[in-house]
Parts: sequence; C-alpha cells; structure tokens
Amino acid sequence: MRVEIWSDIACPWCYVGKARFEKALAAFPHRDRVEVVHRSFELDPGRAKDDVQPVLTMLSRKYGMSEAQAQAGEDNLGAQAAAEGLAYRTRGRDHGNTFDLHRLLHFAKEQGRQDELIQLLYRANFAEERSLFTEGDERIVELAAEAGLDADAARAVLADPERYADEVRADEREAAQLGATGVPFFVLDRAYGVSGAQPAEVFSQALTQAWGDRSPLTVIDQDDAQACGADGCAVPQH
Repeated sequence: MRVEIWSDIACPWCYVGKARFEKALAAFPHRDRVEVVHRSFELDPGRAKDDVQPVLTMLSRKYGMSEAQAQAGEDNLGAQAAAEGLAYRTRGRDHGNTFDLHRLLHFAKEQGRQDELIQLLYRANFAEERSLFTEGDERIVELAAEAGLDADAARAVLADPERYADEVRADEREAAQLGATGVPFFVLDRAYGVSGAQPAEVFSQALTQAWGDRSPLTVIDQDDAQACGADGCAVPQH
C-alpha cells in the first residue's frame, strides 16, 4: 500500500501530523508493506526566495492578527508538538520560501533518502536555533549530507532552479485535483484521504480501511482538520 503525504516544511501541523501518522503506522500490522511518499505543497508559493521574515511578523501581516495573538498560537502549537515528543521553538523562528526544499526532496526521493531529509528539514525549521532560510544553500546542503545524500549532488540541484521544478508543480496540481486546500493531506492507496494532523487513532482507522478496501477517495474529517491553508494554521483554543 502506498501512502502519499502532501506537506510543506513551513507548516507546523505537517510536522505534528507526521509524528501522529508514524505512531499509527508503527502499530499497523502490515507496516512493512506500506510505502510512504512525501509530495510537495507550498503554503506561500509567491514569496521571493530572499524574502525572509520572523514567523510572528509574517502571521501578523498575513492574517491581520496582533503579535500577541500570533505568539499565543505558537505557544499552543508548541504544546501540541511536545505532546508528540517533538521539540518546537515558539520564539525566534523565521519564515521563507520553501520551493528549493521541495526540489531537493524530489532528488532525495530518487536516492531513497526522502523521509530522512524531510525529518531533518522539519527539525531545522521548528526545533533548531539556526535559521533554515537565512544561511544560504550551504545550510541546506549540510542537512542533505546528514540525511545521507551526496553534498556535491545536492549543491548542484540547489544551484539549478529548473531541476525538479516540474515535479514540484506536478505535485501541487495533483493536490488541487484531489481537493486538498491545506496540509498535511494524506492519501492512502488512492482509496482514502485524511486531511490535517488527525489523532493517531484516525490514521489507524484509515490504514485499516485502505488496506482492505479499494473505493473512491473518501476524505475523513476534512472540515475540522488541524491544518495549514490559505487562511492560516488552525490552532486549538484549549
């Protein structure tokens, strides 16, 4: 069975949702026969590569909230991440364009290191003090090498803006065709869709159903999903 996950490195719910899905997958009896593929979805595709802002500033300007409200949302997301055993910096993070990261993830997929790289990119963006967006390509190359990729090959991908660009855009078009308006968005064997960072129990149910059923795509709990989309990142108030 194949599970495709549309996500963005800038999406905190994608970070949390990956951990929740992996908890469900670890308990799934057929986990050794499940292939996981990460697909591209940019939350801010129009942002210039050199346009890097503090997360709180970005949230305040884009969604018309005060910095205090934005900080409260980050604190709440930090608590959600901690509940899944994830580190999350609620202060001092940056936000930037993720297109090059998605291109490199397609390269990593060809090398069989995609999951390793996406996990390191999430860690760098959400948990580490060093910015993922202000140190240039060499910071990303460093993470690629840590994921087991050849540093020179990764550097060459980043230096050529056309490498894997078509693959990123194709993923984004396919997400739209499947009805994904936010991420994370999980598609299980093209039989079931799970929208948002659902509890592990929901992922367990979807894995079980998709394993034994081949039906048209059914989206589970899309309306109440914890996800990031054009209107921002849904944050629980309690």
